[in-house]
Amino acid sequence: MAEPFTTIVSRVVPLPAENVDTDQIVPARFLKMTDKAGLAEALFHDWRFTEDGALREPPFVLDRPAMAGRAILLAGDNFGAGSSREHAPWALTAWGIRAIISTSFADIFRTNSLKNGLLPIVVDGATHRRLFELLAADPDAVLTVDLAEQGVLLPDGSTIEFEIDPFARTMLLAGTDEIGYLLSKLPAIEAYEATHPPRVDTLASAG
Repeated sequence: MAEPFTTIVSRVVPLPAENVDTDQIVPARFLKMTDKAGLAEALFHDWRFTEDGALREPPFVLDRPAMAGRAILLAGDNFGAGSSREHAPWALTAWGIRAIISTSFADIFRTNSLKNGLLPIVVDGATHRRLFELLAADPDAVLTVDLAEQGVLLPDGSTIEFEIDPFARTMLLAGTDEIGYLLSKLPAIEAYEATHPPRVDTLASAG
């Protein structure tokens, strides 16, 4: 269960690298970790740390002091390619990322993200370039991601609309998943079952 997705107002982490795969997001040796909060350090670990555990110089974008607290990632094309692992969205949300903007996402990564409180937003190439140009001109530009209205508000007042599966949108806004959704319907299910007894007595003897 994730926290309900509220409106996100945040500065942006720029990561223009393309074809970033899940092994780069979370190296395979961290897949045995079960503490989601602890995965923040595993996020992009090999890009951030040397073999002896020291921060690389110059530091990876996430480790620059100005990036602390930012909840939106602007990523290059085809983000989340590679093998399926829920640890990738877990690590991103553990670090603090709640929305990722790109021109495309690997299908499995997008599905895992939507199930774990992370919103993948697809934009066209021209909009993608516009956003990177915006950050180049003003690295501290603030975007507002409004999932309920399915839009990203830019500093100039314009809005980028995006599409999302309606059921996934409902789950994110509620901070739940398919199982949680079904459990929320339990009273209605039990009421239906009470008025519709089984047609076959499964306890009757075979004879």
